[in-house]
Amino acid sequence: MRRTRSLILFLLLLVPLTTHGQTPTSDAKALALKSSVETVQFESKLVSAKLPYSVVLPPEYNSTEVRAKSFPVLYLLHGLTGHYTDWLSKSKLAEHAARYQIIVVTPEGNNGWYTDSNVAPTDKYETYIIKELIPDVEKRFRAITARQGRAVAGLSMGGYGALKFGLKYPEMFTFAASLSGALGAASINPDDPQIAAWLKPSIERAYGKIDNPVRAANDVFKIIRELPAERVASLPYLYIDCGTEDFLIGSNMRMAALLVERKIPHEYRQLPGKHDWPYWDRQVQEVLKIMEQRMSPAFAVKAAGASASK
Repeated sequence: MRRTRSLILFLLLLVPLTTHGQTPTSDAKALALKSSVETVQFESKLVSAKLPYSVVLPPEYNSTEVRAKSFPVLYLLHGLTGHYTDWLSKSKLAEHAARYQIIVVTPEGNNGWYTDSNVAPTDKYETYIIKELIPDVEKRFRAITARQGRAVAGLSMGGYGALKFGLKYPEMFTFAASLSGALGAASINPDDPQIAAWLKPSIERAYGKIDNPVRAANDVFKIIRELPAERVASLPYLYIDCGTEDFLIGSNMRMAALLVERKIPHEYRQLPGKHDWPYWDRQVQEVLKIMEQRMSPAFAVKAAGASASK
């Protein structure tokens, strides 16, 4: 009996010791799951300039176990007066992205509104993204090259650009997200005396005067209003959010109402927040989460079944 009690006591003492001994290993493994970041010094022939871009690679990318695996890609666009480095230097993007098996690319868009200007002939920032950047990424990295493996998102000017790319190139993207999007950019009149001095030069250079045909071709509200009903099913899933204290909340609310009117599948969130990096750092986490959900094999099968039943 005494031996039995001693054995039980020994086993009870052993359990916490074993658990404690495993904890550092578990923590070390968690700490090792970090994204790696590379920068590509890309020379654009269309823009006739160097347009670098950063690539955030998931922790598993360089693992010997998955060297043959390709990954979905999120093209994450910066805002006006920003650059390709913003997402990595002003948010915790690399840390957030480490939780997902997703490649994140942050391109350089300067102040070009991700638009092909006819005022400045070398400002081909839309065609650059579609015809130069994406093919270069897919050549250099193990990226999924099908629509189901591509998504685009951005903040402010980049939110407008992401939504526009999703609408104009639905065959290329399965998901498009706008954070605090400057969605009314193409309708801003540069001759309006109330326009901010810091905003006028980029609007005038990208879109020209108020009667310039470039405006109609890049007005996301006009594109959606004139979209044939039969093309709605071909659009990527749209996600839009904006802070309630953001000066752009009005145009985002109008966009949400228009999407409801046109019966376009989307998600709209109106949340406490301003037009600032704390807000975007929070919301990019939601973009990554939704992207992973909608690009999962299970969702792809479910979506295909739903399409077949229509």
